[in-house]
Amino acid sequence: MVQRVPMTKEGHQKLKEELEKLLKVERPRNIKAIAEARAHGDLSENAEYHAAREKQSFMEGRIQELQSKLSLAEIIDTSKINQSRVAFGAKVKVLDTAADEEYFFTLVGADEADVKKGKISISSPVGRALLGKEVGDTTVIKAPARTMEYEILEINFE
Repeated sequence: MVQRVPMTKEGHQKLKEELEKLLKVERPRNIKAIAEARAHGDLSENAEYHAAREKQSFMEGRIQELQSKLSLAEIIDTSKINQSRVAFGAKVKVLDTAADEEYFFTLVGADEADVKKGKISISSPVGRALLGKEVGDTTVIKAPARTMEYEILEINFE
């Protein structure tokens, strides 16, 4: 059975936009670069040609990857989720009890994860530890560097 990929509406839109740009802008531009490089003659020593072909190969791989992800995407409607518990799409405010610091996380699919923006994958150790928790619950996360204990302070689904 095919495994569906959970995704927010925003994450799905970003992947669609990236695919659209690759198909309508980047691919035609690269095809033109290959044609221009080919016009320079001897292909065996034509660095521009080889660079453009290599770029085309990477681009085609990314196009296939995006098409696959989009075809398997399951857009999660957070308005239909029990909003008293941490679930996919939740924005969670936690307190690191040892460091006495607050952090904000948004639980997203693996393709949308961006730690710098506070977006963590539901399949990451922190994401898995937070799933299903309620405000006031604590959870322990064992990481290579240290063990963390987070208390859930707020849960939002905006």
